[in-house]
Amino acid sequence: MTDSKTNAGRIEREKRTIEAMLNIYCSDHHQDNGVLCDECTQMLDYARQRLTTCPFQQAKPACNHCQVHCYAPEMRKRVKAVMRYAGPRMTLRYPLLSLLHLLDKLRKAPALGPGKK
Repeated sequence: MTDSKTNAGRIEREKRTIEAMLNIYCSDHHQDNGVLCDECTQMLDYARQRLTTCPFQQAKPACNHCQVHCYAPEMRKRVKAVMRYAGPRMTLRYPLLSLLHLLDKLRKAPALGPGKK
């Protein structure tokens, strides 16, 4: 597997994980019709965009272990609430993504090079 495919695979998995978390959260808090509400769709679009531009890409740690907080403060607060709620529920609904996310939490954030923030 080439490095670019590995990078894309890691970030794509992160996108699937946040989508799964938002599906759980939205289903339990907003609407249970299999479709994300507008607020959760907006959060998902925002998270996907931030993941696409993550400076760590393949080496990306779990967000709560990252030294770079790329979310705006209000959005970070909202996504944190989603993750706190959905995280424990991921095990039953999305076991593989849940396991891989737990393994990602063991990953340490690499240092950014000089001049990068």
